[in-house]
Amino acid sequence: MKIALLGYGRMGKTIEQIALQRGHTIVLKVDENTESYDITKADIAIDFSIPSVAFANISNCLNNNVPVVSGTTGWLDKFNNAKELCLQKNGGFIYASNYSLGVNIFFELNENLAKMMRNLKQYEISMEEIHHTKKLDAPSGTAITLAEGIIKNSDKESWALNVTNKDTELPIVAKRIDDVPGTHSVAYKSTVDTIDIKHTAHSRDGFALGAVIAAEWLVDKKGVFTMKDVLGI
Repeated sequence: MKIALLGYGRMGKTIEQIALQRGHTIVLKVDENTESYDITKADIAIDFSIPSVAFANISNCLNNNVPVVSGTTGWLDKFNNAKELCLQKNGGFIYASNYSLGVNIFFELNENLAKMMRNLKQYEISMEEIHHTKKLDAPSGTAITLAEGIIKNSDKESWALNVTNKDTELPIVAKRIDDVPGTHSVAYKSTVDTIDIKHTAHSRDGFALGAVIAAEWLVDKKGVFTMKDVLGI
């Protein structure tokens, strides 16, 4: 495949290495200093940019019939617009808050655990996420996906960084520490025990590999998809 990298920070560079190892070609590397570019050079685009430009990047791809895989978080107020544009243009689009294969298995485990714990009112639910200090949004998109999985399978109505109603709000603690690729944990605590599930990323390679696998899967497909479609789960 001929791949356009929209966003050439640490994730973009890691995706480049993985893509080249898998036999692909990088035809565009777009960062904040790129004034103009021809997206039609690419068979597919992978967007790991920043929240302020993600929707414009995705729209440019879809308007030019280039399928796009997006892993940028913090722009989801326009997610429905992106879905509508994709369907209008008969394009191909995947968004995931996290492309790690292990994290997507963790998402499923999280939802199944929430279902099992739903009627056990003696347990208090909490979440924590830790990322590197350069991550712009908090909580992380991965943490929000985990929270949404719990909310739809529990009595919680929303998530919050600063909880004001512990009966209806799911508390999330967001920490920023140098050189942490990403750690997410969910805890169910009672007076007698605690049940924890946790995913710890050891490097960015897992995220990059998942994004390239998603791009390989998306080529020649039309519609809006998720990593569940890619992994068949």
